[in-house]
Amino acid sequence: MFGPSGKFRWFDEWNRRRPFDLVKTALPAAILGGGVFAVAVIVILGNPLEKETVQTGPRGTGMVKIDTPGRLMALEAVNILPPGDAPWPPEADAMLAGEAYENVQVLGHLTVDNFNRLMAGITEWVSPEQGCAYCHGEDDLASDDVYTKVVARRMIQMTWALNQDWEVHTAPSGVTCYTCHRGENVPPYVWTRLPPVNETVGPTAAFQNRAMPLTSFTSLPANAIEAYLLDGELVAVNDQAPRVDNAGLPGMKETERTYALMMHFTQSLGANCTFCHNTRAVNDPTQLTPQWTTATLGISMVQDLNQSWVAPLAELLPEHRLGPLGDAPKVYCLTCHQGATKPLLGQSMLGDWPELISAEPVYD
Repeated sequence: MFGPSGKFRWFDEWNRRRPFDLVKTALPAAILGGGVFAVAVIVILGNPLEKETVQTGPRGTGMVKIDTPGRLMALEAVNILPPGDAPWPPEADAMLAGEAYENVQVLGHLTVDNFNRLMAGITEWVSPEQGCAYCHGEDDLASDDVYTKVVARRMIQMTWALNQDWEVHTAPSGVTCYTCHRGENVPPYVWTRLPPVNETVGPTAAFQNRAMPLTSFTSLPANAIEAYLLDGELVAVNDQAPRVDNAGLPGMKETERTYALMMHFTQSLGANCTFCHNTRAVNDPTQLTPQWTTATLGISMVQDLNQSWVAPLAELLPEHRLGPLGDAPKVYCLTCHQGATKPLLGQSMLGDWPELISAEPVYD
């Protein structure tokens, strides 16, 4: 039964004489067993390849938003709101933070209780590991020597601007520090200017042929974000009329750069082109979806944020927080949306944090 050189010599002999018997018997059984197991998993856990679609336009145009249960579950897992802390309606004789503490420049109108409650919330959203020391000197809480305190002050003012001046885009959920930071000192999705030279291919004035996530690693121009969401250039493509001279109209360069921006939109919102455009007439402005208007307002909003609030922070930030060209990290659609069509899946935190709606919070 056993040979001198190994076990089960009879099985080796049987296998040599019948080389296909194992394939004809064991392989079908294995396939059948694997199929039964796969069906059982699908029945119990659901089909991982199943698609969930939401119609966004007329029938027959392919205008649907497509998701999978796995992707939706992943979004839900990373968009869980932190615990809130209901505000205390201020009493008539309550002491204000500006009276109790020194150098409270933008939140001095809050009661001491609500001021400290908000400070604790911001700490959890922005610096859960460092705590209060991330913005305040341990020996002098009133000092502005720590640059992060001055930055945080401006970011609170920017949040007011988002919830008031840009309510047309941010309502009804609104924006808090957590919308972008998600527990990180610096929001995980920000950007800085690109150097005009690539070490591999040399000068690239058009910023093309760079393997970057922004353009899904295509050859589209990688400076679209800078052009449209900072410099305020017009987002446009070349029209269909033949001409010899562009005469100041958008050409192929602008068209490719616009396509790169559109790819950023799809990555940021987790939606395809039909979320804003009608597939049967992408270039027809009369057939755009309502989401196109929202996105257009978002472009103007991000331009304002970068120009008015974020870019000027470069004068406050240390060198290690600046980009390769010395500019401050700036925002774009991905900063807030992070793969969801609505930031935090449309959930609002403002009910617990009315102090971030405006400089004059309304306590219900």
